[in-house]
Amino acid sequence: MNKSLLKYLAALLLFGSNGIVAGMIDLNSYEIVMFRTLIGSVFLVVFYLIINHRFTFYKHLRSFLFLVLSGISMGVSWLFLYEAYQQIGVSIASLGYYCGPVIVMALSPLIFKERLTKQKLIGFIAVLAGILFVNINAVSEKRTGFGVLCALLSAIMYSCMVLFNKKAEDISGVENSTLQLFIAFISVLIFTLFKQGLSFHIQAQDIAPLVFLGLVNTGLGCYLYFSSIGNIKVQTVAIFGYLEPLSAIIFSVIFLKEKMSVLQTVGAILIIAGAVFAEIKRKQTVNTVEE
Repeated sequence: MNKSLLKYLAALLLFGSNGIVAGMIDLNSYEIVMFRTLIGSVFLVVFYLIINHRFTFYKHLRSFLFLVLSGISMGVSWLFLYEAYQQIGVSIASLGYYCGPVIVMALSPLIFKERLTKQKLIGFIAVLAGILFVNINAVSEKRTGFGVLCALLSAIMYSCMVLFNKKAEDISGVENSTLQLFIAFISVLIFTLFKQGLSFHIQAQDIAPLVFLGLVNTGLGCYLYFSSIGNIKVQTVAIFGYLEPLSAIIFSVIFLKEKMSVLQTVGAILIIAGAVFAEIKRKQTVNTVEE
């Protein structure tokens, strides 16, 4: 595995714990997202300045436009996702949210001219079956229509975020993730101002998980995520993206003492096996050609 892929996997594990951390915060969904993006973007701006980099986005206006669209998409996607968390729970919300990679994979051959190889297709089918098995119990439960709609809308905006970010080819690394998150914060801030103004009621016990969610899960997570996906094929991003909901299930077992059924265990195995197969098989093919 190359460095970019390892950074991407680390970001997915951090994102997989979002639902658990957010559940410790007694604020509404859009307030959580606003503070998350605020703290995370401040962290990235400071980090970017410390390593003595200068912003260069103004030299690449076309890429910056795509980055603005990607940042807005991310902010809106998180608004829908965190509302879905509160409406229908983490499991079914994650299932709806991760229709997003399906959309990305379906569109990547048309937009990026990436060939959907047999190996990637097999891996993708295994991953999709796994995510369905992991969440099958949640699907069978009675849920609210609004929560399900929020989850599906978050998936659509997720796909827009990834596709627009891939188009911002001239802005990469820390600058990409910093601008992306800051734009997401501005988008969520505008929504919050229209929704309730600047009236917040934060309790003392909410501060620690809120700061952790902003600094680690968001600031560090977004840096790892957006500094890596530019060097990874879109379809690989889509397939490995399913490790995020898988890690959410595993974290719930470890930290919340929830038990996994046999079907969920089978699903977890399918997700890991499918993702690894899609990547390793591709590398083996490349190595064979080179030899």
